[in-house]
Amino acid sequence: MIDPSIVNHLQSSFGDAIIAVQPTKDDIPTLWVAKERIVDVLRHLKTGVDRPYRMLYDLTAIDERVREKRADQPQSDFTAVYHLLSYDRNEDVRIKVPLTGDAPSLPSITKLWPSANWYEREAWDLFGITFDGHPHLRRILMPPTWQGHPLRKDHPARATDMGPFRIPDDRMDQEQQALRFRPEEWGLRSLEHGVEHLFLNLGPQHPGTHGLLRIILQLDGEEIHDAVLDIGYHHRGAEKMAERQTWHTYIPYTDRVDYFGGVMNNLAYVLAVEQLAGIEVPDRVKVIRVMLAELFRIQNHLVWYGTFAQDVGALSPVFYTFTDRERVFSIVEAICGGRMHPAWFRIGGVAQDLPKGWDRLIADFLAYLPSRLRDYDRIVMQNSIFKARTRGVGAYSLDEAVEWGVTGPGLRACGLDWDFRKKRPYSGYEQFDFEIPTAAHGDCYDRGIVRLEEIRQSMRIVEQCMRNMPPGDYKANNPLAALPRKERTMQDIETLITHFLGVSWGPVIPAGEGFVGIEATKGNNGYYLISDGGIHSYRTRIRTPSFPHMQMVPMICRGSMIADLLATLGSIDFILADLDR
Repeated sequence: MIDPSIVNHLQSSFGDAIIAVQPTKDDIPTLWVAKERIVDVLRHLKTGVDRPYRMLYDLTAIDERVREKRADQPQSDFTAVYHLLSYDRNEDVRIKVPLTGDAPSLPSITKLWPSANWYEREAWDLFGITFDGHPHLRRILMPPTWQGHPLRKDHPARATDMGPFRIPDDRMDQEQQALRFRPEEWGLRSLEHGVEHLFLNLGPQHPGTHGLLRIILQLDGEEIHDAVLDIGYHHRGAEKMAERQTWHTYIPYTDRVDYFGGVMNNLAYVLAVEQLAGIEVPDRVKVIRVMLAELFRIQNHLVWYGTFAQDVGALSPVFYTFTDRERVFSIVEAICGGRMHPAWFRIGGVAQDLPKGWDRLIADFLAYLPSRLRDYDRIVMQNSIFKARTRGVGAYSLDEAVEWGVTGPGLRACGLDWDFRKKRPYSGYEQFDFEIPTAAHGDCYDRGIVRLEEIRQSMRIVEQCMRNMPPGDYKANNPLAALPRKERTMQDIETLITHFLGVSWGPVIPAGEGFVGIEATKGNNGYYLISDGGIHSYRTRIRTPSFPHMQMVPMICRGSMIADLLATLGSIDFILADLDR
């Protein structure tokens, strides 16, 4: 149930500015606030309440214009949604602002949270919502010449609705001119305080960034004075595609967000759908999901380990860690039939039961990996050159981490022992014995220490899954999750029709909205889903960890050398599709 304390407090403090209180499936306190008071309410939540909501966890929007089932909600054409998180309370609060008209606007909160900069740019880019007072409101995911706002309901969702793409020569010239970086547009100057700066394009290629990214550096010699990140090169419209796919058929699309996370992407999504549908899965499903998720955490961190070492000049480790990653994929393939993108989790369960011999594969891997990790510690983490390149580099404090929305290993490297598997257990994680690794300095080296210990803790979890796998079904006995049994479909036409619709359309999820976040490979990954009572999602918001993590790169790289930037990027462990969606 919704905790009434913060709701009552806001209602008594702001009176008529609190327009409504909305019940949701996730029981996060959700209040509608007049746009004229939104900054006051958010400031109060950040600084004026006991155990404040210091983190702007997410900021997004909804096009409400064709939504039919909106009980207990104020009328609006668009809705701005602010999701705040309090680590002290271990609570969230969701603030909504109703907006009307085709060109809605509301005040910017970039002076409250610097991390609001990208979020507000994204909402303007995709929904056309103007944030008054934003320092540089321009497109962030779409090309600068794009026409329209893609997440509006009247924007086409398929290429077949838009006609063939053509780019004549004159438009090509326009596109290239639009990509030209003009420092003055970003408040940067070539000559400042008697110092002449050089502007350097780092990208858009693959300079140790594990994806396509462009960083424009303002340099004083080799020292970074400032940086501007140009993202969007991996944007594929994952949230838009969720509106055109059915609830079931969208599962494979989630794999392509954090494409090193595998079924970890499926898990956040199916948990959110199950929350909307009221589906409770069997204990066996929970443990199977945990085991596969932790195997993908291990392989993700192995890839990070090797590529991080490579980013700072050590070439050999990447070959060793990728070899070990193949062992994980051999297990995943034996269980799921797929490797990197198995798309194996289902609404209400998993695709099949575990095959014979799965436990032997797990046991062999758990016996093999510890000695390899000790070798990697010796050749990488204890290497004097590696230490010199990473200690004290790319550091940020705990307060800065919370201010910018950092979650996962980057947050724990600052000393906060916060892990969503422990603090907000899901899928039965409360039944497992494992520790939360932390470090103290928040630099590149400490982010490495945390991830390496996470591999060992994930091995503990996987071993417990292997030794304590419960019996039972691999999917819920729920009509929204399970098809009618085959023998029944041959007996009456109604059951056959139900089976056919379940396969072709998938389930009809009851109207409502809710959010589920999990401790993914790179931080907290979550899905905020809205159902209008149909076979498709009305709105799917994917909150990815790479988006806030990369937004703070300019802040943590100022004053460092160009070579340090490569170490910093490697230590963050981001994926461009996770950043751009």
